[in-house]
Amino acid sequence: MTATGPRRDIVVAGGGIIGLALAAVLKTSLGRDLAICVCDPGFGRRRSPGRASAITAGPRRMLGAIGVWDKIEAEAQAISEMIVTDSRTLDPVRPIFLNFAGELEPGEPFAHMVPNDVLADALEASCRGQGVECVAAAVSDFAATESAVTLRLGEHGVYAAAVVVAADGRDSPLRESAGIASVGFDYDQAGIVATIGHERDHGGRAEEHFLPPGPFAILPLRHRRSSIVWTERRSEADWLVGLDSAAFLRELEQRFQHRLGAIEVLDQPRAFPLSLRIARRFVAARLALVGDSAHTIHPIAGQGLNLGLRDVAALAQCLAERLRLGLDPGAASALRRYEQARRFDTLAMAATTDLLNRFFSNDTMAWRLLRDLGLGLVDRLPSLKAGLIREAAGLGGVDAKLLRGELV
Repeated sequence: MTATGPRRDIVVAGGGIIGLALAAVLKTSLGRDLAICVCDPGFGRRRSPGRASAITAGPRRMLGAIGVWDKIEAEAQAISEMIVTDSRTLDPVRPIFLNFAGELEPGEPFAHMVPNDVLADALEASCRGQGVECVAAAVSDFAATESAVTLRLGEHGVYAAAVVVAADGRDSPLRESAGIASVGFDYDQAGIVATIGHERDHGGRAEEHFLPPGPFAILPLRHRRSSIVWTERRSEADWLVGLDSAAFLRELEQRFQHRLGAIEVLDQPRAFPLSLRIARRFVAARLALVGDSAHTIHPIAGQGLNLGLRDVAALAQCLAERLRLGLDPGAASALRRYEQARRFDTLAMAATTDLLNRFFSNDTMAWRLLRDLGLGLVDRLPSLKAGLIREAAGLGGVDAKLLRGELV
């Protein structure tokens, strides 16, 4: 392939939150002279509302550093408290075994809930406002040489760049084209997501109810709304989302219960199959994987998007250091540094979420007694709880300036 037009420094395949965040971080840090392109066939289409994500303190500091957090803060709901229960679905009372205060530091919540479309729109606006080239096309072919990578973007022609970043999702075509295998397995579970309106205010409290089929999370949103992530066996999840609205609401009420008064479902519930997949390599010749292209994990701890944003922080730091020195950002040594920075954190989070899901998604009495004893013990150890909060906030064991709120 012969490139047409000027060479770009970086091409990002995928215009979701992760790809846009990387482009916005690099452009804010390095200025308008950086030639960066984000390509995604979805550009120009209206993003569908409904899904929301927990943004922990480290990634929130990164969004603050690039000026995006100020644009979305009005729609962000601070999590002031998180409780954990362990019970059966129809139990009338759910004892609280673990309670986390919501502040990492005084005045700084360890996480906020943010609608995905609000965050993605703000990141895209930041990119376009700084001159990031946004192309409504997918990468249909690419080839790497010692000095560059060439990519065909449909009718937009062939682009040349120093490095291409795959942020194109769990079924990443770029990862497949590069011959990078992934390891893992599918859970016999699906996550049902929906937005729920309720009569009373949640007070910023998040709830994680461990039920025999899987965790049922109630995550606070602005304006007396909550986002649910409801884990069920796949066959059960398909049946539930196929119910009419009245029948679905009855099933939901059994799990949501009535602490927040009358509830209503505000959007169409959707079910997503759950899996654990990790790429065998996070890099190839002039290619780096970020976000779901590199890893998918169980949503039990709400860490999937944050894990991808930590990828962004690490990769941006590696690329920016090379670019500032006038060195090749796509050199194998630079990309290996990124892979080394992310491998342990990713494996540790994948193992933790898998273990938690297996430990809690059952109704065996012996396991129930053991885990309830463990939860109660953690609740009585303030220093251990503080360490867990720091890990959940995305600050433990990750050395990236952006997660401290500093530009690279």
